[in-house]
Amino acid sequence: MNRISSHLEQVDWIGKLADLKLAHYQNSLIVSALIEVLVEKGIITAQDIAAMSEQLDAAFTPESGL
Repeated sequence: MNRISSHLEQVDWIGKLADLKLAHYQNSLIVSALIEVLVEKGIITAQDIAAMSEQLDAAFTPESGL
């Protein structure tokens, strides 16, 4: 692979990483806003959210057999 191609590939990866960072920020903002609205309306409590977060974390975290 020549140098120009390698540098362009690096620039492409940097752009993709920046896009992912922006998407992550936007998703986090939306989730935070939804949680705030649900709590304010009394539909769900902060404790409900914490409990569900723990359940999901346990379900999706592989157990270490080491």
